[in-house]
Amino acid sequence: MRVVNIHEAKTHLSRLVEQAAEGESFVIAKAGKPMVRVVALEEPVEKAAPSRFGFLRGQLKVPDDFDTMGQEEIEKMFQGDK
Repeated sequence: MRVVNIHEAKTHLSRLVEQAAEGESFVIAKAGKPMVRVVALEEPVEKAAPSRFGFLRGQLKVPDDFDTMGQEEIEKMFQGDK
């Protein structure tokens, strides 16, 4: 298996990753000491899950006074009874 020092790996990372993806695994070494092995994934990484925004659209109703709900009670907690 090919051994690549860290400096070379940083310099040629794109090329090395492409080669690893094609099955040419390699080891990255620091000061001649093997540190990590780079190998291709057995299965490609799946695309991110679809966005969940809007999955409850039409199933919930937000009250018209949503932004002021409980305002009096909250003011009492902070300001006390007047």
